[in-house]
Amino acid sequence: MKPDNPLLKILACPLDKGPLILDEIGGALYNPRLRRRYPIVDGIPQLLPSSGVPDTDEEPAAEEEHDASAGRDRA
Repeated sequence: MKPDNPLLKILACPLDKGPLILDEIGGALYNPRLRRRYPIVDGIPQLLPSSGVPDTDEEPAAEEEHDASAGRDRA
């Protein structure tokens, strides 16, 4: 999945229904609120609640980029 994929704007976490962040390095979609990763297998996000894996690592760098771009959108 690429960062400019239009699906990223409509995909949501199955647990809290919030937006997900693409973690290209880890090959997953990341929910920073619940600190859960949803794997992307063969280009298909696995968004079942049971497929989410708790994350113990630091949040991905992609979130910082997302937050920065979100701030520009609000200005």
